[in-house]
Amino acid sequence: MGEEKREGQSGGDRSRPVKPSIPPYMKAISGSLGGVVEACCLQPIDVIKTRLQLDRSGTYKGILHCGTTVTRTEGVRALWKGLTPFATHLTLKYTLRMGSNAVFQSAFKDPKTGTISNRGRMAAGFGAGVLEALVIVTPFEVVKIRLQQQKGLSPELLKYKGPIHCARTIIREEGLRGLWAGAAPTVMRNGTNQAAMFTAKNAFDTILWKKHEGDGKVLQPWQSMISGFLAGTAGPVCTGPFDVVKTRLMAQNRSGGEIKYKGMLHAIRTIFAEEGLLALWKGLLPRLMRIPPGQAIMWAVADQVTGLYEKRYLHSAHI
Repeated sequence: MGEEKREGQSGGDRSRPVKPSIPPYMKAISGSLGGVVEACCLQPIDVIKTRLQLDRSGTYKGILHCGTTVTRTEGVRALWKGLTPFATHLTLKYTLRMGSNAVFQSAFKDPKTGTISNRGRMAAGFGAGVLEALVIVTPFEVVKIRLQQQKGLSPELLKYKGPIHCARTIIREEGLRGLWAGAAPTVMRNGTNQAAMFTAKNAFDTILWKKHEGDGKVLQPWQSMISGFLAGTAGPVCTGPFDVVKTRLMAQNRSGGEIKYKGMLHAIRTIFAEEGLLALWKGLLPRLMRIPPGQAIMWAVADQVTGLYEKRYLHSAHI
């Protein structure tokens, strides 16, 4: 037992897992700061993605045509429609995602060695994704999508005057459950995304930069951006159908009685039958233009915060 304890405390590779880890509250703070920066930079791409996913008549010919059409007919500010709920939702989402993932990872760590397997890392990421989907993502995206799908320049002609008015209108006309329209595909999308993202980000940090949590090494922002960008590419391809279905379900107004899509599986079958298989990946290119760069921006900020904490508190204390 004494030999095992000394070996775990030695300077070899096995010492890394038993070093103190970054507390969840620091992970949460780093995520919130990264979310603010990401939202301000990438909101126009998210607006274009939503318009393309909701376009059933072929109004928009592609990303550039959609962006120029929105700008020409509604003004440049229209590309930042829904920014307030989007920025708030991203900030809260990343706060919850990063903090809860740290808590889940602690629960999945081997109590003897302090290490976490890739399976445990994926489970922690999936749990964080499910939690953020139910608590934050679904209601905020319902409001954001309702605002983004509105077309026109005259505020008096728009049904929803702003995020708070939109939320109140949905609750009044559709009930509180209206804010959780599309919850099932959102849970599947976010859970799968975060399981892949956290696992891939850790793998790329280790492979590309030899970075391990607790080693006191602070990645350069460009290094974090590369790892974050690569980690953010797989999710959109795998979860494209869930994202399209989520958007369609959230955009439905349930106050009129009859609704087109009865649920996640019914929506998938209906879209496939009416529009073909590729329609389930509508908006994939703008998602790839938004999510990987978004992850690059978020991790560049988050890694600076957590890296400085490691260097000042964890690494110096260990030395």
